[in-house]
Parts: sequence; structure tokens; C-alpha cells
Amino acid sequence: MGQAFSNQLTGAEAMVLMLQRHGVKHMFGLCGDTTLPFYDALSRLDHGITHFLTRDERHAAYMADGYARVTGRPGVCEGPSGGGATYILPGVVEANESSIPILAITTDVSTTSRGRYALTELDQTALFRPLTKWNASLDDAGRLPAMVRAAFRAMTTGRPGTAHLAFPFDTQKAPVDGEEIWVDDRHRTFPAEPAAPDPAAIREAAKLLANARSAVLVCGGGPVISGAAAELKALADRLDLPVATSVSGQGAIAETDPQALGVVGSNGGVAATRAVVDAADLVVFIGCRTGSVTTERWRSPPPGRPVIHIDSDPMVIGANYPTEVAIAADARLALAALNAELEAMGAAESQDGRARAEAAWRAKLAEFAPLAASAETPIRPERVIQALSDLLDDDAIIVADPGTPCPYFSAHYRWRKAGRHFITNRGHGGLGYALGAAMGAHVGRPDVRTVAVMGDGSFGFCVGEFETITRHRMPITSIVFSNSVFGWIKAGQNSGFGQRFYNVDFSRTDHAAVAAAYGIKSWRVEDPEDLSGVLREALAHDGPTLVDVISQPLHEAAAPVSEWVA
Repeated sequence: MGQAFSNQLTGAEAMVLMLQRHGVKHMFGLCGDTTLPFYDALSRLDHGITHFLTRDERHAAYMADGYARVTGRPGVCEGPSGGGATYILPGVVEANESSIPILAITTDVSTTSRGRYALTELDQTALFRPLTKWNASLDDAGRLPAMVRAAFRAMTTGRPGTAHLAFPFDTQKAPVDGEEIWVDDRHRTFPAEPAAPDPAAIREAAKLLANARSAVLVCGGGPVISGAAAELKALADRLDLPVATSVSGQGAIAETDPQALGVVGSNGGVAATRAVVDAADLVVFIGCRTGSVTTERWRSPPPGRPVIHIDSDPMVIGANYPTEVAIAADARLALAALNAELEAMGAAESQDGRARAEAAWRAKLAEFAPLAASAETPIRPERVIQALSDLLDDDAIIVADPGTPCPYFSAHYRWRKAGRHFITNRGHGGLGYALGAAMGAHVGRPDVRTVAVMGDGSFGFCVGEFETITRHRMPITSIVFSNSVFGWIKAGQNSGFGQRFYNVDFSRTDHAAVAAAYGIKSWRVEDPEDLSGVLREALAHDGPTLVDVISQPLHEAAAPVSEWVA
């Protein structure tokens, strides 16, 4: 537990010290009128927190999200009342849906101004209530320390999620007893206080696994969040099981591991990986919500297949598939218990997982290789994937927007290490995420190369933050797939709506010139033969860079998205 203070503090000072005691080292946000006391406390106190001024509040939340994913600590973002609270909301929603703990502090008008048409007045707690795990307004300064402790406890325990604190102007200036400034150190990181599984459920799951002949493990983001790579690998090796992942689950196992099957589902999955899941006689979902994308709209695995489901959120289990065994527990602890039970049973019969995974990769690579080597113009996205795979270290972090980048990286970039090396926003898939999340990831893990990959639609959502990157001289390489279209929607119109293309095309922007105006070293690439050399130079530069790739649009491509292929 942290040491308490004996002096009297203002609410703003107490907030700063509570964040400090919770181990907060970095914060992302944007100033406003209602923030003045909070910023004044940040400027005066010796707290060791670096505040990153962003160009809008949405990206402050995206930065906090990326930061939390790579550090294992809650991310913190802040913004002012009114428009600031509405702008920060998209990033908070995305993180909550993705089980990533970020704390959003939105300063507010004084409690005495409510209902009097004060400028920027907004019912912030009502706004955030359905979209966060925990949410409160700090109307009583005396309760501030307890409420901050509750926010960190909620964010980090159980299924991790987001918290929101509205921070009224008068509370920021009201007195707080320094004796109340203490924290529970267990809530500095996540997942905190993980739940152990029911031994009876573990025994039943072990029996099913031992008797199966072609089981498959399907991992969502849960094993990555809980740090279950070693336990997952041990289970896969013990029974020779193939390990598939959702897009969010990439990093649960190195994809070069003989047991790794790669991504399954409609975004990044291919026919060969889908076939392994469909043929399995038992499917074990681990930290996976069995949502529409991972299961091909609940068609893979087919209905009726026996299922074991492990998840820290009991409401997820059985939501979409009848479940033979439900294990409501932390993924790491559940897998450790399952390994111990199988060892006690002496169960170790091979289920040919390596052979099944190897055959799937062989089929996938046979389709990918000629596209990755193609000299066609516009440049094929597969060629970009191959070039980055050749150039980046195993520890590099790639952050991809939805749209053009996500399916290509999910299907074809083969992650050579377990852990959080790939980030994409699979909760709601808002455009413009990659740049902000990459900035947060760089702040959290500054010793590795970070790459932000986006379409030109996403570029328009986030362009202002190139000033932030330049101001802090972040050595992030941004890659833009430039094809002058909201490609995902046009591809859907192409495959399912008779090629009636409506309001999806826009004019081409010289993204390299725009980035250069912000002070970023930039290139535009149209010839695929130039691609590797330019990317090598961009990655070697010690400051921010951008490569604008004139690329093939999705509706003309071989993107691994089954809804279009079908």
C-alpha cells in the first residue's frame, strides 16, 4: 500500500497524487476551460507524470489504449467538458469492448452550475454509463480518493475494461484530506486478482480433451491479456493440438510455432484454416467471445460441435454456442490447471495438430507467394506485407487500422514471437485508430520499432496528430495504402450489391506532401520495385516517417475476407 499524506490538498492535487500512486507515468489529453485547476496542479506538483498534449480527445483515448496494450498498465486520458467528453468517447468505447483498461477523466462544469445552461454542460455520467465498465462523477471532494481507487479496481479486475470519472470544476478546487491518499498496488497492472477455475470443470474439460481425436484451440484476446503464452504452448504440445486465433488473439502463440494455425474467421481467415476448425471433433474457445467475425457469422465451427469455453467473463460463455464445459476463469490460470490435470491423468496422445497446421500454412503460402512477388501496379498490399516481414525485427509493433490493412496483416504477416506485437481495433473498428494507438504503443515501449498502417480514408481521420508525432519526434513509420476509396464498403457493394458503387470514392491526396508539411520525412511509392528500398530507409530514420503507397483497392483485390470471396 502507498504511504498516506497528512496535509490538506485540493481536489486537483489529490487527483494528480492518486494517479502517481497508481503508477501512472504517462497521460494523454487536451486542454479546456474546465481543465484549468487540474492542469495547474500538474504544472506545480512533482509527480513524474509526462503529459502528452494531443490535437483531439479521440486520439488521446486511442493513445491510452495502445499504451495499455503494450505495458500491461491502465492507460490514462483526459479532456474537457462538453465537446471534449463526446470526442473522447469513441476511444473509450473501443477499449472497453476490447477488454483494455483505460481511465478517461473528463473535467466538468461546477456542480453549482448544473441546470443553469452553463457553457459545455453535459450529463457526462449518463453519456458514459452504457459504454464503460465503471463510471462516476466526483461531486464530493472528500470521496475523490476512494472513487479513484474504485476506478482502478474496476478497470483491472475480472474482465478488464474502461472507467470514466467526471471531474467538476469546483471539486477540483475543494479540499481533500491528504490522509486519504493511498492506493492498492495490486491495481497498478492488469489483469489483477485473476480468478482461478472450478476444479470440477477442469476435470471434465480434461476428460473431453483426452478423448478427442482432432480438437482445436481457438484463442481470442484473453490469452494475450493474461500472459498465457507458456501455458497455451504447453497444452498444445502435450496433446499435439493446433492453435488458431482471432484477429485480437494474435500473439497468443508465435505463428512460426509448429502448432500455430493462424487467424480464423471472416477477416484474415482462409479456406485452409477454416477447414481445420470445421473438421474438429472438439473446439476449445479460450478468452474468445465467439463473435460474428471469428466464427464466420456462427457457421465455423458448425452448430452441434462440442465446445469447451474458457473466459474471464461468464456472460460470454454459452452466448453463441451450446457449451459442454464452461470455465469462468483467467485464461492463464485455467490453462495451467488444465495442464496439471492432464499430466495427472497421463493424457498425452497426439491429435496431429502439427500436421494439420502445417498443411493449412502450406496452402495459404501457396496463394500468398505469387501475390507478394507481383510487379503489378497499383501495388498489391501483399507486396507491402512481404517487404515489412523481411525488414522488421521480431519485437516490432504493427498497429493497423480496419479496412485495407487489417485482413492482409491478420492473414499474411507471420508473427515470429508470442506477445503483443500486433494491435488493431476489433471492438468497433473505427477508422483513424492506428496512428494514435501507435503513438501510445511507442510511449509505452520506446525501445522497439513501431509502424502505423492505415488506408487513406483513415488518414483523413487522424492527420492532425502528425503534428503531435513531430513535436515529440516519435520514430514511428506510417504507411498509407492510398487508393482513393473507402475500400471496405466498396468491396461490400461489389460483392453483395450488384456493383452499385455509391458515395465511396474520393479524390486522391498526396499524403507524403501533407506529412512533409508537418515536418515528417516522407515518400510516395508507385513502382513495386522501389518499395523495399524506401521502407528500409524509412525504418532506419531516427524520426517520424511516412510512406504513401499507391495501392490496389480492396474491391479489385484478393483480400482474405470470406464474405467477399463467397
